[in-house]
Formats: sequence, C-alpha cells, structure tokens
Amino acid sequence: MIVAVGVAAALFSIASFVPQAWKIWKTRETNGLSTKMWIFNTTAFALWTVYGIGLGKWPLIATNAICLVLAAFILIMKVRED
Repeated sequence: MIVAVGVAAALFSIASFVPQAWKIWKTRETNGLSTKMWIFNTTAFALWTVYGIGLGKWPLIATNAICLVLAAFILIMKVRED
C-alpha cells in the first residue's frame, strides 16, 4: 500500500509540471511566473536529487531528476524572456 502511495505521489509530482512546461513550449511566454520561485523550485529538486543519490534510493532520484529537468526548462525559458 505504501509503495502505491509513493508511486502516485511521484506521478502527480511529475505530471504537475507538464501543463506549465507544455504551455511555455507552445507560446514561448512566461509572463506571470515568478523567477525567484522557479529558482527555489529548481534548486530544491537539485538538492532532492543529490539527497536521493546519497541514500541510493532510485525512486527519489528518478522522480526528482525528472522534476528537475522540467523545472529547469521553465526557469531557463523564464530567464530568457526576462
């Protein structure tokens, strides 16, 4: 049961970034997004990924690495627009 909760949490975490990243990809607009928030968010996912590597926990590594890529994409697009 706890594994199912973890898998669901990972899928929802990853899926939460897809609509925003897709919209930015299509429109190339990031108006209304906070640069500071995306810096913190991207940094947090980088740290979570390193933490997962330190623990050797692939579920933490994979989920946070995917979220890191999506968050970094959004941050890069935001910084380029600014």
